[in-house]
Amino acid sequence: MIIGLKIIFLLGFLILIHESGHYIVAKICKITVNEFALGFGPKLLSKTIGETTYELRLVPLGGFVRLEGEEEHSEKEGSFNKASIPKRIAILSAGAIVNIFFGLIMYVILMTVRYKITVDDTFLRAIGFGIQAGKELLVDMLMGIYQLIKGGITLNDMTGPVGISSMVSKTNGLEEFLYLLSIISISLGITNLFPIVPLDGGKILLLIIEAIRKKELKEETELRIQSVGFVLLIAFSLIVTIHDISRL
Repeated sequence: MIIGLKIIFLLGFLILIHESGHYIVAKICKITVNEFALGFGPKLLSKTIGETTYELRLVPLGGFVRLEGEEEHSEKEGSFNKASIPKRIAILSAGAIVNIFFGLIMYVILMTVRYKITVDDTFLRAIGFGIQAGKELLVDMLMGIYQLIKGGITLNDMTGPVGISSMVSKTNGLEEFLYLLSIISISLGITNLFPIVPLDGGKILLLIIEAIRKKELKEETELRIQSVGFVLLIAFSLIVTIHDISRL
């Protein structure tokens, strides 16, 4: 029971702050947010405030936002599709950026506290150590992305939801859990910026192409790209999941 709650909280919380990033930046950019939901599945509670319907849903795994004009073309004021490309890129990238910053801040705090307790040095030096540890972690992760692009990372080095759940179940104590939370949050943010549709990074790539061409992609072309990307992403996820299960 406790293991299940830990897994639900970790995955749900990271998805929730990701979607909150999209929501906050959309509001700042004056884009209409039609729906902001906590969880998935059947609605438990629902209340409309202004232009946005806020919902609490049954399955506590993250949440989602629905923006006017994001999934289909809209001529309404405040539509996502009518916003400037920089604004749309800002909204799309906000979720990943929130995940990365949250993970880094959490990791720096953990390393600072650990150094302070272990070495019993001044808080200033402990904070310096924590920040340096955060920089090294980020560099290591970016090097990992570089190795992935070069083909230097194999399937054995990758972990999907099943593998993550297994790691969460093995955490012992709050510190280990928060450490894993920070690492997964940064990884989730970086991965989401990969230029693969339907990830946010892929959507950003399409917007960059649109900016270079100075005209929108045809809706059919965009749908075709999204469909191919979705199939490839699902196929890759299945392969990683099957490999995760084989390692249990």
